[in-house]
Amino acid sequence: MRIIFMGTPDFAVGTLEALVNAGHEVVLAVTQPDKPQGRKQILVAPPVKQTAEKLGIPVYQPKRVREPEALALLRGYEPELIVVAAFGQILPKELLDMPTYGCINVHASLLPKYRGAAPIQWAILNGDAVTGVTIMRMDVGLDTGDMIAKAEVAITPEDTGGSLFDRLAETGAKLCVDTIPSIVDGTAVYTPQDEQAATKVGQISKKDGLIDFTRSAAAIECQIRGLNPWPSAYTSLAGKTLKIWSAQVSDRQTEAQPGTVVLVEKDRFGVQTGDGMLICTEVQLEGKKRMSAADFLLGNSLTADTKLGE
Repeated sequence: MRIIFMGTPDFAVGTLEALVNAGHEVVLAVTQPDKPQGRKQILVAPPVKQTAEKLGIPVYQPKRVREPEALALLRGYEPELIVVAAFGQILPKELLDMPTYGCINVHASLLPKYRGAAPIQWAILNGDAVTGVTIMRMDVGLDTGDMIAKAEVAITPEDTGGSLFDRLAETGAKLCVDTIPSIVDGTAVYTPQDEQAATKVGQISKKDGLIDFTRSAAAIECQIRGLNPWPSAYTSLAGKTLKIWSAQVSDRQTEAQPGTVVLVEKDRFGVQTGDGMLICTEVQLEGKKRMSAADFLLGNSLTADTKLGE
């Protein structure tokens, strides 16, 4: 099978490797342009490019894949199938119609739930117990195409955005490879999505990490896990940013205002929320390393009337 693979971040790497390991001929890897990172703004290649180069696969990095010159180049590879996994650009109809067997997408949610960006983080942010991966036939809409295959993945109480990302990437890679034969032999079943059940989510930004202590402790704990490792959940302490990396939920309620530290023990501290107490166990103060609450309390004076977020 002659395949053009389109993807950019770490999530897509496993699918690219699985296609190669399954014996498919990946004739081209299409990914986003290199981006400047760090204080020195050094150009860094996306993970898919790095992996493709190691595998000896040609790489193409168009700024806009819908431009005529990009479409002409892709057509020249005569793909039988295009596999997309977190590519980052909307594909035009001309490209969708190009391969013999069309374009399929590896999407990290159980469609039609969580169409759009950051479905992994939003599943945790919303407190879902189950998420998964959907292989879909792409159309001109945003994640609106017919579904071909699904695989569920349970979300554990310990899952972070990072850990769930890894498990869904592995699940998606296997499901993609397992689904291709049915597409080729004509046995694949294409199920339209229920538009009434569809939900769309947007990109995660740094501001999404700001903790609002008037929310419940359970909601904030989901925020902490869902936004780990990026952008992280944060508040402020004495004018400095305080990231909270790990916390537990207690149903204990006090008369204190939300955001007030109401419990300080040797290895943890508790903050009153709008509903329940958030027990912080791992934090990071601006300019310092990530550390346990126990180590943080050894070097910082925190009293039971301290107000966070001011």
